[in-house]
Amino acid sequence: MASLVSAFTSKKIEAGCDEAGRGCLAGPVYAAAVILPKKYKNPQLNDSKKLSANQRLVLKKNIITDALAYAVASVNASEIDEINILNASFKAMHLAISSLKIKPELLLIDGNRFNPYVGIPHECVIKGDSKFLAIAAASVLAKTFRDEYMETLHNSFPDYGWNTNKGYPTVQHKMAIQKFGLTCYHRNSFNYHLQMKIDFKH
Repeated sequence: MASLVSAFTSKKIEAGCDEAGRGCLAGPVYAAAVILPKKYKNPQLNDSKKLSANQRLVLKKNIITDALAYAVASVNASEIDEINILNASFKAMHLAISSLKIKPELLLIDGNRFNPYVGIPHECVIKGDSKFLAIAAASVLAKTFRDEYMETLHNSFPDYGWNTNKGYPTVQHKMAIQKFGLTCYHRNSFNYHLQMKIDFKH
């Protein structure tokens, strides 16, 4: 596994930012912001999508222990419907950034777009979660915190398989929507739902 870079610049306090759940049919979008120590090393840390669930859980504990500061935030399905998933992702990142106990001087954003955070410059990095440790750490926290939330929701809505699909559009999830309809945790703004003409179900 190739080593990720510890910092974009050695002169500023950097926070890596990433989201999880953007492509889901149900559940909130989560985002995390993480400030790691300068010259931080963790050879196991990588893009959360390249790690197993067990690896992510181990790394989650490492990140929470080692980070100088971290924060996780979310935006729920109803607000996603109101402002769209892209803006909801950015809002979740902003909420996480604003909750950091240390103010960063530079934001490293995974992806190619971002709504600027007032007072802090940013750099967008395509596939940043496989390039910079702070972004990878944010991807792990966003993913693990969101997965845990969806597993909790599964207890109330077991028909949709959220304990395994985490709200993503698997065949199982789509078939459950066809059979049982939508819950209050589904995103009604997705064209998939509109095309299926499924009644909203509380």
